[in-house]
Amino acid sequence: MPELPEVENARQVVEKALDRVIAGVDDSDEYVCRPHHPGEIDQALKGGRLVAAHRRGKTMWCDTVTADGEEGPHLGIHLGMGGRIFVTGPTGDEDSSLYAGGDPHVGGMPKKPGERPDKPEWDRVRITFDDGGELRLFDKRRLGRVHLEPDVDALGPDAAEISRDDFRARVGKGTAPIKARLLDQSVLAGVGNLLADQTLWQARLSPARPAGDLSTEELDALRRELRRATRSAIEKGGVHTGEVIAHRGKDETCPRCGAPMERGTIGGRTTWWCSAEQE
Repeated sequence: MPELPEVENARQVVEKALDRVIAGVDDSDEYVCRPHHPGEIDQALKGGRLVAAHRRGKTMWCDTVTADGEEGPHLGIHLGMGGRIFVTGPTGDEDSSLYAGGDPHVGGMPKKPGERPDKPEWDRVRITFDDGGELRLFDKRRLGRVHLEPDVDALGPDAAEISRDDFRARVGKGTAPIKARLLDQSVLAGVGNLLADQTLWQARLSPARPAGDLSTEELDALRRELRRATRSAIEKGGVHTGEVIAHRGKDETCPRCGAPMERGTIGGRTTWWCSAEQE
């Protein structure tokens, strides 16, 4: 499932679609566009422009303006379990390249220059611009979502931006395992299963340790490692690039010390940790 780094990469791709006049929106998929009926998103956006792309945790949304230059509705975009964002530049322009953001494991990229991505039937929502380019939500599983006025109030602070004091106050309390605390999107938005395992491995902390037992120094170090792991994943293309991720498996060993990796279920999620350094 896309985590903060994949969604940030997708947000950066959405920026390629800013300030381009919207000629129309194919919003015929009522499930992906729920609760809207076909044509509602098209009517709200046609003639206007996307003017800014935001993200908090795993949630993206765009500011829009209408054809009259007035403030328009916010457009929410969620990648679901495996959605990708594709944006093409103006037709005939030197910048007509295909840009893709989201989980790179999903695929869908064209095999040859100028070729359309695989499975056009998996394009769930398509925004067409008057310059001939498009923004598309490409989603095999049909679990992504595009809708107006998304509610982000229930989300905690973004994991890549949370302050030191806020991190201490929100993460370092309670009896829940520290991994479960990191995964709680109302506490901290954006951390998924792989990013949590990578961060805790970097910090040499047991994922099962009660969050409230961590010292101030340990919480500060955990926040630093979370920011470091997040930055690295964004730069390298996703959480799958984390150093320990390839070693989350049977008979694998810790890439740092060589001790066996251990497996358990914490916070309802499969969890891997170093048997020597994270006990």
